[in-house]
Parts: sequence; structure tokens; C-alpha cells
Amino acid sequence: MQVILREKIRKLGKLGELVNVKPGYARNFLIPGKKAMMATKTNLERFEAERAELEKVAQANLASAQARADKLKDVVITIAASAGEGGKLFGSIGTKDIADAVTAAGVETHKHEIRMPHGVIRQIGEYEIELHLHTDIDTPIKVSVVAE
Repeated sequence: MQVILREKIRKLGKLGELVNVKPGYARNFLIPGKKAMMATKTNLERFEAERAELEKVAQANLASAQARADKLKDVVITIAASAGEGGKLFGSIGTKDIADAVTAAGVETHKHEIRMPHGVIRQIGEYEIELHLHTDIDTPIKVSVVAE
């Protein structure tokens, strides 16, 4: 199935590109999320009419994400959690906890922007967590977990 991308999507394409994707991916994710539209003649004409506006929105989103990344450059987030002997936490620190701590530090962050490839944090210590703020912008932050 051929679609026109309305925004840049990692590992798929840039704004305005015609790409071939599986029908389920287009019907269930790209089109309902307004990330793409079917590649028909009328949709191509409509896309070209609104291309300038979409590019302006994409630039604004990129600038906003870059500003957030600059604010987070040297920030160390400290999260206090109850822990037992040996530094093992009672529970765990997940994406929501980290997003709340970053937001409390002054930069609005959502839990879907936090990347934790090794899973949740279950030990006291310092960790480097990746924030995916935009398709082109990933920024690391340091998270320090201490015992209450």
C-alpha cells in the first residue's frame, strides 16, 4: 500500500515522501494518527496545498524539542525510593516516575519519551536514561536513585 508521509518517521521516510507500507500498518497506525494519507491523485494535490504549513509545524516541533534538550543537558534527576539491604528497591522506578521527576525539575516530559532498553530500575545507583524528544533528537539524562 502506498502512502504519503505527513511527518518524518524514523526508519520509514521524510515529510512528503511516497512510501510503500503494509496495509495493516497504514490502516491501524499511520492514517488514524494523521502521520500519513493514502496516495491518491486528490490526496497528492491536497498534500501539496498544505505542504508549507506541515513543514512549518515540523520546524516548530524540532525547535521546541531542541530547546527542551538544551535545558536537560546537565540535569541530574534524583529519585528517592524505599530500599532494603544491599540497595535493592521495594518496587521499581519506571518511565512514569522518571517523567514526573523530569517535569518537576522544570522540563515538561511524557512517559512515552523515556527510553529504558534494560527495563525498569530496581537498584540504588546512577543510571543514564535516553529521552526521545523528537525523531531527530535523543538526549541522555542522569538519574540518581537514592534510598529514602
